Amino acid sequence: MSVAKEDVRSLAEAARAASRVLATAPTGQKDEALRAMARHLRGALPTLLAANEADMAAARTAGKGGAFLDRLLLDASRVEGMAQAVESVAGLKDPVGEVTEEWDRPNGLHVRKVRLPLGVVLMIYEARPNVTSDAAALCLKSGNAALLRGGSEAAHSNAAIASALAAGLTEAGLPAACIQPVPPGERETLLELLKLEGLIDLCIPRGGEGLIRFVAENARIPVVKHYKGVCHVYVHAAADLDMATRIAVNAKTSRPGVCNAAECLLVDRAVAERFLPQVGRELVARGVELRGDAATAQVLSRAGVPVTPASEEDWGREFLDLILAVRVVEGLDEALGHISRYGSEHTEAIVTSDEAVAGRFTREAQASAVAWNASTRFNDGGELGLGAEIGISTSRLHAFGPMGLRELTSQKYVILGQGQVR
Repeated sequence: MSVAKEDVRSLAEAARAASRVLATAPTGQKDEALRAMARHLRGALPTLLAANEADMAAARTAGKGGAFLDRLLLDASRVEGMAQAVESVAGLKDPVGEVTEEWDRPNGLHVRKVRLPLGVVLMIYEARPNVTSDAAALCLKSGNAALLRGGSEAAHSNAAIASALAAGLTEAGLPAACIQPVPPGERETLLELLKLEGLIDLCIPRGGEGLIRFVAENARIPVVKHYKGVCHVYVHAAADLDMATRIAVNAKTSRPGVCNAAECLLVDRAVAERFLPQVGRELVARGVELRGDAATAQVLSRAGVPVTPASEEDWGREFLDLILAVRVVEGLDEALGHISRYGSEHTEAIVTSDEAVAGRFTREAQASAVAWNASTRFNDGGELGLGAEIGISTSRLHAFGPMGLRELTSQKYVILGQGQVR
């Protein structure tokens, strides 16, 4: 299930050739392929679940934790969600060929800015099999060929998903090389992929911080980075505390192993005595381990809520588990200062009824998404109406935040003249 270093270039060359066909494919054909891909995912359910069980068994044997297993797991509901996500991309507006701006020059030239595909997109990811179908769908609709290099821990799942997707492509008359899985191999294979200037136009790594740093440090091709998701919920003095409890609990527990889950709760000292016992009981009841600063520990201990003293390493840490750092702050300035120091520019949220405070927070908190009276979990392509997303960028060049169809295109100038010369 591995690929030799010398075979990587041929995969990329096939993707480059397919990208030229896909770049001019009509919207109807791309949508037909997406709907066929969704049908084949549903039809392959028994095969997908059997392949995933092989990966899950290996992960359990290796002693992987609950959050890891949750990211790896496929069941009937998740496969149906994958199929629906692919279908939802078919329903989105095709960005290719969209005129985003146009104007006339004094010399009579008419200038347009027009969206075009990037070309070949390389996805490198770990234990999330749904990334295979999400990335394939978004790349296809935006006219990009995709090289999909999943991790060895999901190798059986990813291969089965890719096989179903290929069947949909063939049914719609598009080249199979438009979507190519790259079987996991040695690190030298990954290094070879990252050197392929001229064949690969963009790399999007999704996974642990170590993987992303390795890719960014060794790539000769452009990389969209997402190092980690250290997301905060700040409960302001003017917060509705029942609302704040719902938001904090949802942000931490609805799916703790994903990048938009909250990792730190900041509580204004003015409401700490009332709010911390309330939210603490709710979180602990859902299995959350609380790691608090001295002020938090004092309040929770008096209320009989279990809490562990937080270490310096707990601030700015992406737990990806049912663990939450909690800190009492002296108002908005200290909350913003904490976020500036420890945040990862992923998602930040404030709960408050004070519109002026919320306005300042949304202006000054540096993140790809800032929420007012809403969970951090809404920084997601589907929740924001983008359809399936290929990733969330925490770097500001090219894209910032969820990367949907438009973020997978570039723009070119089209100059219309009547014989003008310079």
